[in-house]
Amino acid sequence: MTIIAGPCQHENLQDSYDIAEHCQNICNEFGINYIFKASFDKANRTYIDSPRGLGLKECKEDFDTLRESFKLTTDFHQTNQVEELEVDVVQIPALLCKQTDLLLSAKKTGRIINIKKGQFVPPGGIKGILSKVGTDDVWITERGHSFGYDDVIVDFEGIKYMQDNYNVPIFLDITHSISDRKYALTMARLAGTMGLNLFVEVHIDPDNAPSDGAKSIYLKDFRKLVKQYYDCRKNLG
Repeated sequence: MTIIAGPCQHENLQDSYDIAEHCQNICNEFGINYIFKASFDKANRTYIDSPRGLGLKECKEDFDTLRESFKLTTDFHQTNQVEELEVDVVQIPALLCKQTDLLLSAKKTGRIINIKKGQFVPPGGIKGILSKVGTDDVWITERGHSFGYDDVIVDFEGIKYMQDNYNVPIFLDITHSISDRKYALTMARLAGTMGLNLFVEVHIDPDNAPSDGAKSIYLKDFRKLVKQYYDCRKNLG
C-alpha cells in the first residue's frame, strides 16, 4: 500500500513539513508507504491570474530539505525541469501524460514515474503510454473521465481493466476526481475495496488554499480517511 498525499501547491517549508510529518506518522501507524507531494508550479491553471506557485528555483532548497525526512514527488511540465530537481518519484501531469519527450526524460532519471492518466485517455490508451516508458517502476494514477463539463466520472470498470491488463501499480486520485471534499471518504473506501493505492490532497486550511481547496481534505481528517481505506484493503485478505 502506498499513499501520495500533500497540498496542491508548496506554499512554504513549515506548512509542507508539518503536513508531511503528520501524514507520515499516520501512514507509519498503518504500515503504509508514504510519499509527500506538492507542486512547485501549477502550469495548467484555468485562468491567467490563478496562483501558479513559487516556481522551481524558489522551491528547490525547500524540497531538498523535505527529502531529508520524507519521500517526495512533484509535477514536471518541461523536460529540462526533470534534470534540475531530484525527487523520489517523477510525476507527469494529466494533460501531459502522452508527451513523449517528457516521458522519456523522466525514464532516463531511473526513478519511479507516476503518470497521472488524462481525463481524455481511455483505459486502453495506457498501452500507448507504457510503450514509451515500459512497466518497471511506473505507476498510473486514475483521475476520472471528463465529458466536457467541470465534473469528472470515475470509471471503476475501466480501473479493473487496467488492473487486469497492465502490470503496474494503480492509484486512485480521490480528490481531483470529486467535486467536493465530502465525497473523499467514500472514494477512499472504494479505492481500498479495489486494492488501489491512494493519491489525496490535504491542507491545513483548504478553504484558503491557493488551488484545489474545495476538493482537498482537512489535515485533521487524514487519519479517519486512512483508517477507512486501510480497513477496506485489509478485508480483501
